[in-house]
Amino acid sequence: MESRLSIQIAPEWEQIEIVREASARFLAERGFAEDVVNAVSMVTAELTENAVQYGSYEQSDQRIDVSVTPGRSSITVEVKSPAGATDNKDLLKLDRMIQWIRGYQDPYEAYLSRLREVSSQSAESTESGLGLVRVAYEGQSIIDFYVDEESVVSVSATYTLDEARERVEK
Repeated sequence: MESRLSIQIAPEWEQIEIVREASARFLAERGFAEDVVNAVSMVTAELTENAVQYGSYEQSDQRIDVSVTPGRSSITVEVKSPAGATDNKDLLKLDRMIQWIRGYQDPYEAYLSRLREVSSQSAESTESGLGLVRVAYEGQSIIDFYVDEESVVSVSATYTLDEARERVEK
């Protein structure tokens, strides 16, 4: 069995569910408990959705790279997509959101705060901004990102395993 799931997809909405299912199957095959599988596959889908929505796909052959890497004490999900030269606004927004989430001692507090903000938005608003907050709270993950020299943004989420969330014993 491979120790890492690597998928390369086209930046299409239909691919998000395929990635979620593949990550869930990959983790289940390695004996992770159902709650771990559900949390990490949700994280994988949310980060992939953000890559589809915010990536800069100027060439038809550009892809999204998704990886899920289990380790001894954590599982890391990493999603890479082209940022493009003009995406500073989206990158600043991403940085602000991650820093805002980190500003809360408990991701649950950030989640509740964001839910209150979303509930007060106008009906015309098309963006909830809940994705990364869900990753932090529901996915119990620490989020980070970087942009490499080729303008590829890499967003990662690290899910920490503990004794209560270890692999299923059998």
